[in-house]
Amino acid sequence: MRIQVSVLGGGSWGTTVAHLAAHNVPTVLWARDPDVAKSINTQHRNLRYLEAFDLHPDLRATADLEEAVSGADLLVMGVPSHGFRSVLAEASGTLRAWVPVMSLTKGLEQGTRKRMTEIITEEVPGHPFGVMTGPNLAKEILAGDAAATVVAMSDDNVADEVAKAFATSLFRVYTNPDIIGCEVAGALKNVMAIASGMADGLDTGDNTRAAVITRGLSELTRLGMAMGGNPMTFAGLAGMGDLVATCISPQSRNRHVGEELGRGKTVEQVIEDMQQVAEGVKSARVVMELAEEFGVEMPIAEQVYRVCHEGCSAEEAYRGLLNRGRRAELHGMDLRPR
Repeated sequence: MRIQVSVLGGGSWGTTVAHLAAHNVPTVLWARDPDVAKSINTQHRNLRYLEAFDLHPDLRATADLEEAVSGADLLVMGVPSHGFRSVLAEASGTLRAWVPVMSLTKGLEQGTRKRMTEIITEEVPGHPFGVMTGPNLAKEILAGDAAATVVAMSDDNVADEVAKAFATSLFRVYTNPDIIGCEVAGALKNVMAIASGMADGLDTGDNTRAAVITRGLSELTRLGMAMGGNPMTFAGLAGMGDLVATCISPQSRNRHVGEELGRGKTVEQVIEDMQQVAEGVKSARVVMELAEEFGVEMPIAEQVYRVCHEGCSAEEAYRGLLNRGRRAELHGMDLRPR
């Protein structure tokens, strides 16, 4: 008997993940907007976010949350961090016992500073939980380009079954037991992508971009380790892989935000022009709160926060980074075997 996958969230990534699953198992996509659901069912396209791409013909969509959740054998949460808890809480009354819940969301909850899997354990306790993350740009996957991702679940057997549900000939799915590391890497890389975009907007060159990406990886590894993540996770697809893709791709929403900030726009102007969420803007505040809580130095994240939330210009932010005192490259990172 094949499982049914239900994906909540009709944005570009939720739609793409549902499209992948539809190759293997019956799949239902919940979209809040009935017009999005209708376009997927009648034209096999998400006309709002992915107009140019054909979706798997077996993918079915609905705007009825109860309908999407009631038949789920695997529930996939593809809604932004600010709506994650409320949507899951609404779905909880229909979700059957023991159904695994997997997050696609690369962000942290405002106020509580919680990861999405922590929200899952609070809202639907007793369910296996986990995350899918990696260098996954939706439009490239729908165009047929090869890609890889990581699935980290609270149960190894569930992780293996989840990997089978989404793997295709061009989409390779790895498993990783480090849920904390995978989630922290996914949330923090968005902040670093804003910094990388600011460098591009300031026309600083490839040397600067490479330095920002590398030092950004160091920052997210330090915080991730302090929170309980495995340092090797940050060298893999969830860490370095996702960071590189998000920092260099013109498709990256967070990089786009940074680039426009580098060109002199305010964060309010940039967000007003965008149709989709750039998680890094919201995450910057939470990341700085976590850095303070865990006593981790994060100068790049701090400057992104200053630009996004304190009115600092991108040029001032980069000047502040260059004026910092010298450090050893591995400062603040204890990688010795224990």
